[in-house]
Amino acid sequence: MKVNAYAALEPKSRLAPFSFELDELGPEQVDIKVAYCGICHSDLSMINNEWRITQYPIVCGHEVVGEVVAAGQAVKNVKVGDKVGLGWFSASCMSCQQCMGGAHHLCAKAEATIIGRNGGFADYVRGHWSWAIPLPDEIDMAKAGPLLCGGITVFHPIMMADVKPTDRVGVIGIGGLGHLAIKFLKHWGCEVTAFSSNPAKTEEVLKMGAHQVINSKSKEDLRRVAGKLNFILNTTNASLNWKAYLKALAPTGKFHTVGMVMDPMAIPASSLINGEKTVGGSPVGSPALTRTMLDFCVRHDIYPTVEEFPMEQINEAIEHLAEGKARFRVVLKV
Repeated sequence: MKVNAYAALEPKSRLAPFSFELDELGPEQVDIKVAYCGICHSDLSMINNEWRITQYPIVCGHEVVGEVVAAGQAVKNVKVGDKVGLGWFSASCMSCQQCMGGAHHLCAKAEATIIGRNGGFADYVRGHWSWAIPLPDEIDMAKAGPLLCGGITVFHPIMMADVKPTDRVGVIGIGGLGHLAIKFLKHWGCEVTAFSSNPAKTEEVLKMGAHQVINSKSKEDLRRVAGKLNFILNTTNASLNWKAYLKALAPTGKFHTVGMVMDPMAIPASSLINGEKTVGGSPVGSPALTRTMLDFCVRHDIYPTVEEFPMEQINEAIEHLAEGKARFRVVLKV
């Protein structure tokens, strides 16, 4: 099958039209006709080779929703004509301890959708049937793409930390990930504190469901929440005053990061020992948890706030995101 796509030919280059041929469909693979594909900061990192693993030419895009148009003879759970989503992972081994235990996203042989293969900035994308997530009938396809990466990235920690509806929680960074975390936690029943360095977002953040917005650059504001939060989710990739945020946790509180902070996180041991606090992190989630999240989204009408561009304007869309102008996720329509 011939696929028409947009590819980066070198680091930091504009994307150019690019065509390639897919090999014969494997027995457990499906081909998906792309309807929409979100743009994630991870796509920018791969285009710019920030992680030093990019192979060029690269076709990015890992927040795909579309329709199954071909299925191998051993495919289970989905069939031709089904509406599905494909996120950060496109395959896992299905036999290791992690896969057999339901943690497919921790498989050492998991195949990322845009690493060493072609992703969803295209009219077709291929994946293993287990990662082609069936979409609920009632879902809004135009807004569902970012849920397959950004959504599950912030939903997973809520489940991992056993966050309760009675908890007081905090979200650091109100961007593509953080705004979804606020929406999830609001409908979870929590009292939500948003930490933001941009006062211009305050009114919008409150409308999303935050009960209060704390200026993350203000030491006085940070002191106001000291010892009050049961759970804090960091969605930024910047080095922060980690000690101040750990002080904001109540005893036995949990600090969790999904932001890819590149510098070492300086965390004093006393900040954890006094109060029995913990620090953790996580990637995306399993296929099963992703399905649970999508059902939760449909039940509570939770979607990312998106800006839509036609696929032909992909370079303008990427520039819009790279300049920090996106409110709050960017989606390409094929």
